Amino acid sequence: MTTRIACLGDSLTRAQFSVDYLDLLGRRRPPGDVQLARFGTNGDFACNLLQRLDAVVTDPPDVITVLIGTNDARASLAGYPVEQAMKRKQLPERPSAGWFQQCLGAVVARLRAETDATIGLLSLPVLGQQLDGAAAQASQAYSRMIAEVAATNEVAYLPLHERQIEELRQADPPPISYREVTPAAVVGILVQHAVLRRSLDTISRRRALVLTTDHIHQNSRGATLVAEVIDAGLLTQSA
Repeated sequence: MTTRIACLGDSLTRAQFSVDYLDLLGRRRPPGDVQLARFGTNGDFACNLLQRLDAVVTDPPDVITVLIGTNDARASLAGYPVEQAMKRKQLPERPSAGWFQQCLGAVVARLRAETDATIGLLSLPVLGQQLDGAAAQASQAYSRMIAEVAATNEVAYLPLHERQIEELRQADPPPISYREVTPAAVVGILVQHAVLRRSLDTISRRRALVLTTDHIHQNSRGATLVAEVIDAGLLTQSA
C-alpha cells in the first residue's frame, strides 16, 4: 500500500535553491511505496505555515513532516533584515523564540486535531559550518525548541540538526564565517544554476561548503541527511 506523505516547510522544502530532499526520500523507497506532496513556500516563518494548513488538512495524508524554523532562527541573528522580512511575509509581530514555539505548537495542534497522520518535526539544518558561531548556535537553540514542542504534543522528533552536527564534525570543514543571504546572492545562485548550468553541488564545492550552497540551502549531502532522518524516523520503523 502506498504511504501518502505531506512535507511542510519553507524554501528548503520548495527546493528551488536547495537539492530536493523529497526526490531523495522517494528514491530511498521501493517504487510505489510513497506518494510525496510538497507544501514549501520560500521565506516562510512558522507563523506563515500556520496560516496555510487548509490545503493539508482538506485531504489528509498518512504522514506529515514539518521542517520549519530556519527563517525564525535567522531573524535572531545580527544583520538579518527583520523589518523587510516582516513586510514581505506580512508578519503580525516581530519574530522571537517564544512566538516561534507558540506558532509551531499551534501547527502541530491543528494537524493532530484535523488529521490522523503520523507527524514528525525535524530539527533545523545547521546554519553555516562554524559550530561555535552565532548562526549554528541559533539553529541549535531553535532545534531544542522544536524538540520541546514534539515532546509536549507527543509527535515524533526527527534529529536532523544532530545528524548534521555529526557530519560536520567528521568533515572538519574550513572555518568559513556565516554570511546572511541577500536577494542578490540568491539571484547569483539562480544564474549559476539555471544559466551557467552549474549544479548546486558544484556551487557548494567552489565555496568550500560541506552541506549547503550558501550557509542555508542544502546541497546533495545536506539534503540526503534530511531524507535519511525522515526515512529512519517515520518510514523504516513502520515498514
